[in-house]
Amino acid sequence: MAAKDFIVAIELGSSKVTGIAGQKNLDGSIHVLAVVKENSSSFIRKGVVYNIDKTAQCLTSIIKKLETQLKTQITQVYVGVGGQSIRSVKNVVTKDLPGETIITQDMVIELMDANRNMTYQDQEILDAAVQEYKVGTQFQLDPVGIQATHLEGHFLNILERKAFYRNLNKCFETAGINVAEMYLAPLALADSVLTEVEKRSGCALVDLGADTTTVSVYSKNILRHLAVIPLGSNNITKDIATLQMEESDAEKMKLKYGSAYTDNNEIDNDLKYSIDPDRQVESRKFIEIVEGRLEEIIENVWYQIPSEYYDKLLGGIILTGGGSNMKNIEKAFMNHTHVDKIRIAKFVSQTIQSTNDDIKAHNGTMNTVLGLLAKGDINCAGDVFDPNGNLFPEFNKTTVHPTNDQRPARQTTDLPAGVIRTEAEKQKAEEERRRQQEEEERARQEEERRQQEEEARIRKENSTWNKFKKGLLNFGKKIVEEED
Repeated sequence: MAAKDFIVAIELGSSKVTGIAGQKNLDGSIHVLAVVKENSSSFIRKGVVYNIDKTAQCLTSIIKKLETQLKTQITQVYVGVGGQSIRSVKNVVTKDLPGETIITQDMVIELMDANRNMTYQDQEILDAAVQEYKVGTQFQLDPVGIQATHLEGHFLNILERKAFYRNLNKCFETAGINVAEMYLAPLALADSVLTEVEKRSGCALVDLGADTTTVSVYSKNILRHLAVIPLGSNNITKDIATLQMEESDAEKMKLKYGSAYTDNNEIDNDLKYSIDPDRQVESRKFIEIVEGRLEEIIENVWYQIPSEYYDKLLGGIILTGGGSNMKNIEKAFMNHTHVDKIRIAKFVSQTIQSTNDDIKAHNGTMNTVLGLLAKGDINCAGDVFDPNGNLFPEFNKTTVHPTNDQRPARQTTDLPAGVIRTEAEKQKAEEERRRQQEEEERARQEEERRQQEEEARIRKENSTWNKFKKGLLNFGKKIVEEED
C-alpha cells in the first residue's frame, strides 16, 4: 500500500548521503517509512560537494530506492546545508532618524535588507540571524513603536563559499530533483537536540562528524556563533593508520580500543592491542595518538567559542554526532575546556517511530537528518510508483502539491530562520524584484509625463499670448454687451 503523505529529507555527509522519508502524526511524533544510505567519500569532502556528476548519480539512486520502498513517486525533498567554509560574521547596520521618530516595521525591514545586501568576497550569505537592535543606548529584540533618533541592527550573517553553494544546487538540478526547502543543517540539528533552557541560558552544540566538527553557540535563545572545523573522527583513524596498517583496520581499532581520555596511571606499558592475528601495537602509543588528535579537535572547538561567552555557557556543552560515541569523551572535554556541564545528545527530542537499526541505535549519527525531517511541512508524495517504470495514476491519485518551481518567489524577509533560498528561488525572486522595479519605473514615468503635461498646460494658460487672447475675447464680449 503506497503512502499518501510523507516528508523526504536528504543529508549530504562526508562519509555517507542519507535519504529519509517519514509521516508526521497529529501528536507531533514522526513515523519513519524508509531510510537509504550511500557512501559519499569519493565525491564529498569535508561536507562539501566536489564531484557534481557523482553526487547527482548518488542522489538519483537514493530517490529511486526510496520510491521503491514507498511505492510512491517523490516530488520534492528537503535538503540540509552544512560542511566546510560555513561560518558566521557579525555585522551592524545603522540608520539615523529625524527628530524623535517612532520606529516602524518598514524601518526594521530596511535594516534587514541593507544587511542582506552586504557583499563578501567569494562568499554567499545563506542566512542572517538577528541578534538585537540598539535604540539609543538600550538593546531591544523588537524596536517597533519606540521613539528614537538612531537605530542599529546587529546581525549574524551565515556565509558559505559561492562555489560550494552553486555546486550543491547544480547537483539537484542535474539529478532533476525538486528542492522543497534548503535548510541550514546545524540549525535544524540544534532545534532537535537542544532544550529551550540550554538555548536560553547559553550553550555550545558540538557536532563531531567524520570529516568536520560543527560548533554552534546559543545565548538568550539566539544563535550567536557558527563555525565548521575541518577536523573530524576520520582524522583519528588516519593517525592510527600511521602505525603501519590499512585505514579499514585503523577504523576497527578506533571503535574497539579508542578512548578520549585515559588516566596515565591506568596505562599498562606492557599491554598490546591486536591489529590482526599476526600484528600488535603498543597500547601507550595507540592511546597517545588518539588523545593527541582529539585534544587538537577540542582545542579548536574551544577556540571557536567567542571569549565573551566563556563564562556564559550555563547550559554547558552538548556533544552529538558519531564522534560523541567515543569512550570518555565527556571527560576529555571537561579537562580541556574546564566546563563541568557536558551532555551527550544521543537522540533527537521528537518522538520517532522506526524499525530502522541505525535510528534505533540512538548513537547521534542520525540526529541531523531527523532534524531536517522534522522541519518539513510540505507533502513530498506524488503518484503511485512502479519500480518497472509503469505509473498507475488511476490508483491513489494524490493532490498536486507545490514544488519549489510553483511556490511564489520569496524575498529574504519572508524566510523563516535557517531556511536558505535555492539558486532557482533566488533567480525567481530577482526576476520578481526586477519586474516590480520596472512597474514602479513605468508608474513613475507615467506620473512624470502627467505632471509635465499639467505643467505645460498651466504654462500655456499663463503665457503672454494666452493672456492677450483672453483679454481680446473679454473686450469683444464687453463691446457686444454694450451694443445690446
